Amino acid sequence: MTALLRVENLHKRYSDEHVLKGVSFSLHRGETKVVIGPSGTGKSTLLRCINQLTVPDAGSVWLGDDEITQTGASLDRIRARIGFVFQSFNLFTHLTALANVRLGPIWVKHIGKTEATQRARDELARVGLADKENAYPFELSGGQQQRVSIARALAMDPELVLFDEPTSALDPELIGDVLDVMLDLASNRMTMLVVSHEIGFARAVADEILFMAEGSILEQAPPGQLLDAPQHPRTKGFLAKLGMLEGSAP
Repeated sequence: MTALLRVENLHKRYSDEHVLKGVSFSLHRGETKVVIGPSGTGKSTLLRCINQLTVPDAGSVWLGDDEITQTGASLDRIRARIGFVFQSFNLFTHLTALANVRLGPIWVKHIGKTEATQRARDELARVGLADKENAYPFELSGGQQQRVSIARALAMDPELVLFDEPTSALDPELIGDVLDVMLDLASNRMTMLVVSHEIGFARAVADEILFMAEGSILEQAPPGQLLDAPQHPRTKGFLAKLGMLEGSAP
C-alpha cells in the first residue's frame, strides 16, 4: 500500500545548527504517528518542513503522488490537503470562532459562504463548541481556542492533520478536552502526525511512536514496544527521566 506521506532524507540547518539530519519515515492513511523526544531536537521544524512553512535544505516530502518539495509545486493546493494545528492557536483575534473556521473553506477551497458556514458549524459541534460560534478568541479559554483551531483544520476536509505540541500552551486542567477531541479523531481513522509530550496520549492513540533526538529519528516502534522495551540508549534515558520505565525514578 502506497503511503499517504513520505519523508525522505530531510535536512535543515540554521546557520551552524544542523536541526534535521536525514529524517525519513512514512505515514499511511488512517494512521496516527506520535513524535516524542527532548525539546529543541527538531520535532516542530520537521512538521513545518512537511507543510513547507519552512523550506528544507535537502530531501523530499511526498503527499501521495505529489512531491511537496519539488520546485514549482503548487503549495496552496497541497496545503489545502494538510491541516496544521499550532501550539499557540494562531486564531484571528478580530474574528469569531465561526468566522475563523469558515475562512479557509471560503478563501482556499472557494466554497460558497452558506456551505462554508454550515461546515464550520458542523466542525465546531464536532469539537464540543457548538455554543461558542459567536465568541471571539479573547472570550475563550486556551483549551477552547485550541479546539477552534482543530475545527478550523478539519473544515478544510484534509487528508492529513499535523499537530505541533497542541497542548503545550495549555493549563493542565484544559489539556484533557483537547486530547479527547484528538482521541476521537484517531478512533475515526483521521490520518495524523502529532508532536507531543503527552506520553499517555501517545500510548493510547499511536499506531507507531517516533523518538527524535539531536535532529534524527533514533527509534520507531508501536507504543507497547517503544515505551516498555526501548532499544536505543537515548530512548531509554529519555523515558527514564520521565519515570516511564520500570525501575526508574518516578
